[in-house]
Amino acid sequence: MTTQKIAVLGPGSWGTALSQVLNDNGHEIRLWGHMQAQIDEINNNHTNSHYFKDIVLDEKIEATTDLKEALDGVDAVLFVVPTKVTRLVAKQVAETLDHKVVVMHASKGLEPETHERLSTILEEEIPADLRSEIVVVSGPSHAEETIVRDLTLITAASKDEETAKYVQGLFSNHYFRLYTNKDIIGVETAGALKNIIAVGAGALHGLGYGDNAKAAIIARGLAEITRLGVKMGANPLTYSGLSGVGDLIVTGTSIHSRNWRAGDALGRGEKLEDIEANMGMVIEGISTTKVAYELAQELNVYMPITQAIYSVIYEGKDIKEAILSTMTGQLKTEDEF
Repeated sequence: MTTQKIAVLGPGSWGTALSQVLNDNGHEIRLWGHMQAQIDEINNNHTNSHYFKDIVLDEKIEATTDLKEALDGVDAVLFVVPTKVTRLVAKQVAETLDHKVVVMHASKGLEPETHERLSTILEEEIPADLRSEIVVVSGPSHAEETIVRDLTLITAASKDEETAKYVQGLFSNHYFRLYTNKDIIGVETAGALKNIIAVGAGALHGLGYGDNAKAAIIARGLAEITRLGVKMGANPLTYSGLSGVGDLIVTGTSIHSRNWRAGDALGRGEKLEDIEANMGMVIEGISTTKVAYELAQELNVYMPITQAIYSVIYEGKDIKEAILSTMTGQLKTEDEF
């Protein structure tokens, strides 16, 4: 593939790691963010020390706070901003773009209030004459491992196969491999909802439970994620792939996962407001829990783990009582929907 110009919106851990992947592949990267000190550090020191203490970025990766400069003449735009600001940034992009681009996103969440997937938000806010079909870049991936070029396999999902293949070609190399997928609903819901289960898995660890409990919450968590996703129109097979069980394993078992760490702290008795203040990064699983709980009520989907985590976070229920309630509920068959 010839060199492409790509605007990466969001200089957090994942945006920075993906910028390095694209830069390694010979593409011209413009990394956009709104914090001047962070942008200056990337340009002057070639570091992003808030997220990666010992990593030096290639000096060819340029950063800017000027969205017009970031978008000028680019072939593709990659959104890697928190869910809660995706719509705002999409509006700004739509107002600034003056040519058609490929639009991708690598964030994982569902919008509060509207319950919408991020690709839907991008479709609504960026006019069709300025963008391709949206491509979702998602799967089992810790930025801390990708930034050191550890082996990573994820998914590029889009309604349009050719656009997905273009994104596959942008990113794929000897350590970073993408598979295409047409099930954008399944890939996005899997990426968002697994964060809830990761919070629960961390909480079990914080409470002192072992591997049996870990295996149980991942398996049963996958079951309820699949139930909700299928009700929303997803292909159930997607949840057995990279963006489903793959992402759930990596997020629900690793100290790299901020959602797992948040749950672990909850399990150890820390208060949510203190956890969020100390994390220094967005914990998507907290807000997604509320959205998923509301969707489950609306669509009449059985999601006991999500309901238990919601009761702890939003209703102040004791976390041990919440776990007990999932263990003593009505007995069911394993495949019961």
